[in-house]
Amino acid sequence: MNDKRSLLWRCLQVLARIGGTLLFDLKVWGEKNVPQSGGVLLLANHQSYLDPVLVGIRLRRPISFMAKSELFEGGRFFKWLIESLHAFPIKQNSADVGAIKQAIAKLHEGHVLNIYPEGTRTETGEIGPIQSGVALVLKRANVPIVPVVIDGSFQAWPAHSKIFHKHPIRVLYGPPLNVEGLKAQEIVTLIDQTFRSMLEELRSRKTN
Repeated sequence: MNDKRSLLWRCLQVLARIGGTLLFDLKVWGEKNVPQSGGVLLLANHQSYLDPVLVGIRLRRPISFMAKSELFEGGRFFKWLIESLHAFPIKQNSADVGAIKQAIAKLHEGHVLNIYPEGTRTETGEIGPIQSGVALVLKRANVPIVPVVIDGSFQAWPAHSKIFHKHPIRVLYGPPLNVEGLKAQEIVTLIDQTFRSMLEELRSRKTN
């Protein structure tokens, strides 16, 4: 399994870092919580279209993404681009068993996978309800599960805005979660509580 960043990935990552610094005064903490080898599941809150870039912008490993299937119908170039950046389709609001199996397979192959337990972007900038289906992936993954919280990208690119604008953004990677022996609802509760605690910590850092 090739877990190295491609030339395209590296080039886009450099551009993203420059843009993140100039446009968003981007600050990132806790990257060392992400293992440097083997399968890793990154759970992130979802504030805007910027989030997939923000999650991977400082990491030395490429990331795979579960993206809503409609994005793969946006033209050949865009489809090629997101597939080149390791995205694969999932049907929203449905039990897409094939996508779940593909996600678990990628983790077992040693990839880093980024998913959004809320299922969609927040309408308010706060943590939304955690979808129960995420527990199925976590229970079968058997890899480190690293929570990631983003703050500021909602203000930089709200859900109903056509384009982003300048606003400070902060990202925090937390220690891996332990879900061993937990039931599905307990996992959902753990994710919710972890996200809210990390968001509070992140916002306290912004004011200090």
